[in-house]
Amino acid sequence: MKSSQNLFINREISWLEFNERVLQEADDSTVPLIERVRFLGIFSNNLDEFYRVRYATVKRIAVSSNSGKKVFKNITAKQLLNDITIKATELQQKSFLTLNNIIKLLENDNIFFIDETKVKPIQKQFISNYFFEIISPTIDVIILNKNKRFPEFKENLSFLLIRIVSENDEVQNAIIRFPKNLDRFVILPSDNLVQNIIMIDDIIRFHLKDIFKIFNPKSIEANMVKTSRDAELDFDDDISKSYLDKIAQSVKERSSADPVRFVYDSKIRLDTLNFLLNKMGINNETDSIIPGGKYHNRRDYMSFPNLDDNLVYKPMQPLNVKDFSHSDNTFDKLKERDFMIHTPYHKFSYLVSFLMKSSIDPKVKKISITIYRLSKLSKVASALINAARNGKKVTVQIELQARFDESANIRYAKEMQSQGIKLIFGSPNLKVHSKICLIERLEGGNLKKYGFISTGNFNESTAKVYTDLTLFTSNSKILDEVSNVFNFFNANYKKYIFKNLFVSPINTESKIKKLIGNEIINAKSGKDAWIKIKINNITSYSLIRSLYEASRAGVKIQMIVRGICCLIPGHKNMSENIEVISIVDRFLEHTRFMIFNNNGNCNTFISSADWMTRNLDNRVEVTCPILQDDLKNEILDIFNIYWNDNVKARHVNSSAKSIISKNNKMQSQQRIYNYYLNKIERI
Repeated sequence: MKSSQNLFINREISWLEFNERVLQEADDSTVPLIERVRFLGIFSNNLDEFYRVRYATVKRIAVSSNSGKKVFKNITAKQLLNDITIKATELQQKSFLTLNNIIKLLENDNIFFIDETKVKPIQKQFISNYFFEIISPTIDVIILNKNKRFPEFKENLSFLLIRIVSENDEVQNAIIRFPKNLDRFVILPSDNLVQNIIMIDDIIRFHLKDIFKIFNPKSIEANMVKTSRDAELDFDDDISKSYLDKIAQSVKERSSADPVRFVYDSKIRLDTLNFLLNKMGINNETDSIIPGGKYHNRRDYMSFPNLDDNLVYKPMQPLNVKDFSHSDNTFDKLKERDFMIHTPYHKFSYLVSFLMKSSIDPKVKKISITIYRLSKLSKVASALINAARNGKKVTVQIELQARFDESANIRYAKEMQSQGIKLIFGSPNLKVHSKICLIERLEGGNLKKYGFISTGNFNESTAKVYTDLTLFTSNSKILDEVSNVFNFFNANYKKYIFKNLFVSPINTESKIKKLIGNEIINAKSGKDAWIKIKINNITSYSLIRSLYEASRAGVKIQMIVRGICCLIPGHKNMSENIEVISIVDRFLEHTRFMIFNNNGNCNTFISSADWMTRNLDNRVEVTCPILQDDLKNEILDIFNIYWNDNVKARHVNSSAKSIISKNNKMQSQQRIYNYYLNKIERI
């Protein structure tokens, strides 16, 4: 074995490398042009969240009394912050070059970005009306001076820093905060085939003299600035407050949390920049200060308008599941066999339809479900409320600490409470990340259980772009234990035995290690031994060590890890039998599943859990066995399609970063769609 510091990759650096793979999609000439713009938005949004969560966590250590403590083997928190800033700055510069290239390519398709300096006479009236009628009423204009405290703004903040020089050469500084709920892009009227787009930033710049007319400006300069704040929630110990109130208060206080990143226009005057840094209390040692271009908040590119159907992905119409029709009696179908949907290839409406049928079925007496993230207009929530109105006993475990969705979940929680739904909030120290639903139906005088278990959130919006597997079943071996998970929410001090399910924080890690250990025994006995894993992240040193041990024993391990991977594959005498790839494509890879050879009698599981310490020890997660042979074979088929991708797959933590073939291209997401198309009927 290597020395301990060479066993693992730092998780923060690994995450930045994942986001670099996202940026590569924006730079990929085979990706439709407008989709490339949107990948730039995803890259920027990812980076925002990284700073607000991971960078903020490291910063907390750096400014604490443990600032000299090694946070990763031989590196201190301050050194890690510096490494992150160097890498993030490098990626930012790449993203600017990528954006500039995309803008030139858009011009070839008669789509032009214009700024305040390129407004044509024919467009001035439209822009003026748009500014005064739509933008002006929504912006905040705040005058700054040496003695005035810098205003507090909510969470991520983007603004224009204004430097006004009056006719008598007096200098005045101000800020203009951008409107939050307006589309960033405005399509201008055109009298030909050319499409002109202007950003609201530039419409504001175009009207600066109108905004600051009172100062008799001789010149005005505007530079964009962006800050990201620490997004961790802090809780007080006031026992008089409900958990719902504590979360709501903590979310509110997030708006005034410490800044962790400061991005500025590199063309800004140095004295103006220093004035602002001083005003905002930005620290050069622990805050990431990054020079940028004219525009920030590029996450808005995620919603770049669809200007040409030829420049976006061709639709993949969601498919039906064979022999599992919406018009069927779902309960009768599930008595016969299990079914599985794989969104977005299959219709998410199967799940909503099942809940709606249950909400009006007189035989259904109880519905219990876990909620982590809901869409803004959630049909899932509507079905549950409808069930409660129809006299069903509805229990919802709603996770109020689903990061960045806390406010939406609080709103739904209050609405559900008002309709008589029993809410379970769990524990502030134990997030509930499992995706389970249990429906109890009175049949022949007994309560018969039905339900579904998923790898992803019960969210109609994300189901269009996240890949997830959901198992529908009436198998009592599984559902009796799902029932015990809900009992655990109510009384987690009791001891529960789970023989079929893996449930964090009770037995997930030990069960996985046992399965790995079984493959080690088989390999040492000369039997065929292998493991196939698809997860989003792996940071658990304990499980990584178990995989290293399996590799040394001769177990062949194939891993698909979308994001963070602290494991180092392919090293002699440590991990030479481990291969790791990552796939980034039009859909976000979110499915989590595991297949263990088990001497030819595969053990197959789907899971809500990644292989991270938080998922093993600090969250309630559910891993479910797939017991039906045809579904086990389907998951194995899907894994093998992924594994043979030579278009969107990249090696992880390896000198060979890409697996791109010019001939015999195998793009896994398209192949998976075709796989289901061959098995099932179109809509």
